[in-house]
Amino acid sequence: MKYQILTKDGRAKRARFETVHGTVETPLFMNVGTAAAIKGAVATSDLEQIGTQIELSNTYHLHVRPGDQVVKALGGIRKFMSWEKPVLTDSGGFQVFSLAGLRKIKEEGVYFNSHVDGRKIFMGPEESMRIQSNLASTIAMAFDECAPAKAERDYIEHSVARTTRWLARCKAEMERLNSLPDTLNPHQLLFGINQGGVLEDVRIAHAHAISQLDLDGYAIGGLAVGESHEEMYRILDVTVPHLPEDKPTYLMGVGTPANILEAVERGVDFFDCVYPSRNGRHGHVYTNHGKLNLFNAKYELDERPIEEGCGCPACRRYSRAYIRHLLKAKEMLGMRFCVLHNLYFYNTMMSEIREAIENHCFTQYKSEKLARMQSAGAEKGE
Repeated sequence: MKYQILTKDGRAKRARFETVHGTVETPLFMNVGTAAAIKGAVATSDLEQIGTQIELSNTYHLHVRPGDQVVKALGGIRKFMSWEKPVLTDSGGFQVFSLAGLRKIKEEGVYFNSHVDGRKIFMGPEESMRIQSNLASTIAMAFDECAPAKAERDYIEHSVARTTRWLARCKAEMERLNSLPDTLNPHQLLFGINQGGVLEDVRIAHAHAISQLDLDGYAIGGLAVGESHEEMYRILDVTVPHLPEDKPTYLMGVGTPANILEAVERGVDFFDCVYPSRNGRHGHVYTNHGKLNLFNAKYELDERPIEEGCGCPACRRYSRAYIRHLLKAKEMLGMRFCVLHNLYFYNTMMSEIREAIENHCFTQYKSEKLARMQSAGAEKGE
């Protein structure tokens, strides 16, 4: 693994990250394929066309179905889904947060009831590392607890302390797994996760603690889970400077184009979010002049593409009117076109961000991009 900062514009970083599965350029947006597929009938061949650099999948969901042992028997997740570029696997830690009604947290790990069939599942740091080793992803995320952003201080402090202990166990187990002769990817990388809700002192202390473990990268978790955008930016302002600058910095589960622009300005260079695919499946598409709802009647006779000049597979050939018809008729093709467009929009925006940092005009690019996307021509409330 080699992470090289090519240039900076203020705190914004333009870097290159070399992995055993290929080199990626940052800042970048990872397209989210939770169960080894992008929701909306988007194939890995599509991801290649729209400029995806890293695909992200989820440890918990793949463990439940089809089973990580199945994926290992089929050669690992990249071979399983026919994807040659890097893959990052989330640890399952977020499900500790999102499946709160189905789990119990203890020092050894978390006891789940499967959201699929109710069967009992146990996952701790070692189990998460073993599952991710079976999946053979490029980057494995450490197992943590994503505590509610507005939880009480006492709860957050105890949760963060346990997450730190879990991280040390994750590192030890990954080192062991990478040394085994039957490990599919003996060069698997480990990213640790900073937690602490919206408490600045806890965030900073945790950043210092995990930095001492000299990991391959560092993520900031537990944001975009109920706090305001302003609180998120405040936490990034105080936390990012205390993480190693010479390692990738990943803001988990974020977010809107505006969130990404603000976070890049604060030194973040890895992102993921379900927004582009989720919004696309509901007919909401991103453009440089705001977000459009293609279900609106005014697009019934609109022969324009979703966005003039867009190079995505949908805009190169199909009209707003046709895509609206597909959505209204509940044809999956309509969802597919919208998801493809949104992911292309995000990936293209990241390419523009990289170019702006290289040219030392990121602040200008950011302000102009935000002004266009919030222009008077955008549809209000969408």
